[in-house]
Amino acid sequence: MTEPDLNLLIALDAFLAEGSVARAARRLGLSASAMSRTLGRLRTATGDPLLVRAGRNMVLTPYAEAIRERARNAAFEARALLSPSTSELSLTTLERTFVIRANDGFVEAFGAQLIAAAASTAPLVRLRFAPKPEKSAKHLREGLVDLEIGTLGEMGPEIRLQALFRDHFVGVVRRGHPLSELGVISAEHYVAFGHVVASRRERVTGPVDEALADIGLQRNIAAIVPSFPASLAVAKASDLIALVPGSFLLNQPADAFYVFELPVKTRGLTVSQMWHPRNEVDPAQRWLRRLVLDVCREQLPASR
Repeated sequence: MTEPDLNLLIALDAFLAEGSVARAARRLGLSASAMSRTLGRLRTATGDPLLVRAGRNMVLTPYAEAIRERARNAAFEARALLSPSTSELSLTTLERTFVIRANDGFVEAFGAQLIAAAASTAPLVRLRFAPKPEKSAKHLREGLVDLEIGTLGEMGPEIRLQALFRDHFVGVVRRGHPLSELGVISAEHYVAFGHVVASRRERVTGPVDEALADIGLQRNIAAIVPSFPASLAVAKASDLIALVPGSFLLNQPADAFYVFELPVKTRGLTVSQMWHPRNEVDPAQRWLRRLVLDVCREQLPASR
């Protein structure tokens, strides 16, 4: 009886996750020609083309789509079975790279402390912070990241999460801004100046605008930037008002900005860490999650 080549399982997972020979090759660190040959072997083994051309792109066949989740889970199970046992975790010898997907503001506020805390107990561990241009469970499901940090979105019912801290939006202007001379900033004062808005999808209105509309007022959105750190940079060099979560100011110099509470009520934010169930009981993953929780709550003790 001829046994199937189980090495093909890892390649199959890469093809189904990436939907491209070139991207699958980059994922596995192989040449495009080697991956093309592997695709040929997979087609022979499964009896299905798996990837077919549609115009200039390649798309998955119906069979490939149907086995995508099964292939992903099987590949992870195979890796877990063939990895060294971690039932007794030794942090001093743990040699591993953990990938944390988070926005720039989280990295600026907590990144240095997380790196230092990890190094103090697990010196061979490396933290890699991956960019987060959008909310998506894809990276967790495909095992591309270990943790996702942010507010809960459409992540899917299987994704686990743990609240890290509560946050809220504040107004920020440069030092010396006319608003910084006022004792109390009213809604009328707030809308008298232009605003810089952070939005990845060019959405310019939100809860603040809804609250202002309830009292007959409207902000003048003068600029849209892709991130909260960018909005702070613009506010620092202009008379525009930035709107950012309070945690984003943790590592900013105390005299860098004038920060004020908004003159209207808005909903608070719960920032959480999220992970896939396959990482639920892994001791190293549990250590990582505890590390993130401890650092966040140490930085923001009032948000427990």
